[in-house]
Amino acid sequence: MLRTLEATIDKNGRVILQQHIQLPESRRALVTILDEPAYLVAETALLSESALAEDWNRPEEDKAWAHLQPDR
Repeated sequence: MLRTLEATIDKNGRVILQQHIQLPESRRALVTILDEPAYLVAETALLSESALAEDWNRPEEDKAWAHLQPDR
């Protein structure tokens, strides 16, 4: 069975899988190098940040979470 896994390759050529995988024995693999840098933050998090900020940055939210903030 073929599987596609996300990975990054550091400047020394070391392949780092984004998820753990366990195989019964060694397997061959193909690596496709994408013409874009590896992001340390998930793209979906960056894309949703402004939409979530509108909801989170409201006085009602500050009041709801105030019990978790240290006294100032």
